[in-house]
Amino acid sequence: MLSSDDDLIEHCISSQTIAAGGMLTVKCDEVRLPNGNTSLREYVTHPGAVLIVPILPNGNVVLEKQFRYPLNQVFIELPAGKIDAGEEVLLTGQRELLEETGYVASHWVKLGHQHPCIGYSNEVIHIYLAHGLVAGTHQRDEDESLIVFEDSLANCLSMIQSGEITDGKTIIALFLAEKYLMLNPQLQPQLQYV
Repeated sequence: MLSSDDDLIEHCISSQTIAAGGMLTVKCDEVRLPNGNTSLREYVTHPGAVLIVPILPNGNVVLEKQFRYPLNQVFIELPAGKIDAGEEVLLTGQRELLEETGYVASHWVKLGHQHPCIGYSNEVIHIYLAHGLVAGTHQRDEDESLIVFEDSLANCLSMIQSGEITDGKTIIALFLAEKYLMLNPQLQPQLQYV
């Protein structure tokens, strides 16, 4: 009978790289299961990412519209990007916010992290709230096309309920930000909640 977390751990016997790209690697490992049997585990390795919830002085959230090729669709998202090798997580967030939106923030709060695809990837997304924003000029890569806009947190939450915002990382981050701002109302006295 399994009685502790240690009783659930699978141990790698061998590992094979199936495909490797610029950011992702697909692996297939043979593992020993807790019951002694063996099985195969296919998964994607990912360098990790940082997502930012940028809050403007008027209480609005900075959002982006971006085309996502795998689903052939434009999505509403929060600014985010992958962690470069050896880069500190907060620096990734600061870099991505500037690159994608042109904003620089004077205050950063770590809201948490999430594992969006635990069944097939080791990806972790670190989530920050950024405020004290100052507008500047974006520094997007040549292959990045974004529409940056702002909306109230209340409208963002309504867009989740209506299905207009379906990106999982954005949904989780907006809920974390809502909770944080409700517990720290002095940060955004102008925020209105429905």
